[in-house]
Amino acid sequence: SLILGTSITISSNHWIMAWAGLEINTLAILPLIAQSHHPRAIEAATKYFLTQAAASTLMLFSSMTNAWYTGQWDIAQLTHPTSCLILTSAIAMKLGLVPFHFWFPEVLQGSPLTTGLLLSTIMKFPPMTLFYMTSHSLNPTLLTCMAVSSAALGGWMGLNQTQIRKILAFSSIAHLGWMTIIIAYNPKLTLLNFYLYILMTAATFLTLNTIKATKLSTLMTTWTKAPSLNAMLLLTLLSLAGLPPLTGFIPKWLIIQELTKQNMAPMATMISLLSLLGLFFYLRLAYCATITLPPHTTNHMKQWHINKPTNTSIAILTTVSTLLLPI
Repeated sequence: SLILGTSITISSNHWIMAWAGLEINTLAILPLIAQSHHPRAIEAATKYFLTQAAASTLMLFSSMTNAWYTGQWDIAQLTHPTSCLILTSAIAMKLGLVPFHFWFPEVLQGSPLTTGLLLSTIMKFPPMTLFYMTSHSLNPTLLTCMAVSSAALGGWMGLNQTQIRKILAFSSIAHLGWMTIIIAYNPKLTLLNFYLYILMTAATFLTLNTIKATKLSTLMTTWTKAPSLNAMLLLTLLSLAGLPPLTGFIPKWLIIQELTKQNMAPMATMISLLSLLGLFFYLRLAYCATITLPPHTTNHMKQWHINKPTNTSIAILTTVSTLLLPI
């Protein structure tokens, strides 16, 4: 159902089809969030359902307003200004852009790591497609404001977290800020950023799922489980932060270049400085994952080395998410 809903939305031209795909998607991910039957998981599923239902309804409302005024149901021909505003807020709710970002860290924290991976990659795909298709008619000033505030809040709120899934949720919000700032000027760069973000996040989540770490404190002692994998996790995290010879620098570089071409150098400077906030918590994650040897080796239990060979998909994803730019 998840794949079906996603493919319906990304291949549709009619607003009602896009809406139906998003609804199928929402309903398909709910059992995956709530599968552990833990109260926190149930709470996360409820929060997710409420926000996504509200966002879908807003999207339907904006497309109906547009059809009412222009007689067009085509996604690419969204022209009425009110519809554009409502659609922007609906997509922001779907993606978790500031100011509609509060549900995302909570939901991610309540769901298991594999579902968290689905939520932060595949579930962002249909709204991203709609964003891409309507980007020429949305208001660039509003998008820029939302983007800069997303980068700011994603960085600031991630600083104080100890739960890894919440940190990754805030990093996702910051990345969405980077994608949104450029969508009005060069939507292809948004897609590039999105694909690379999916690669790096998938690598991170799958690695964490292998070593079964969900808190910073457990991450400190898991390096004995799979030392080489943890060393690669360091590089993947720095790539997510967007440090230069790694893959994550490609979208940042191109976006800053494009913004300067559009005479938006102040915005480019601002969002680059705000990504330093993200760099801080990625560095803390990387530090806890690889560089900390606990001070007294007597009082903590060394964990068993995982004897299974590393999953091929993790190997491919970590390699790609660190080495694309140098290659």
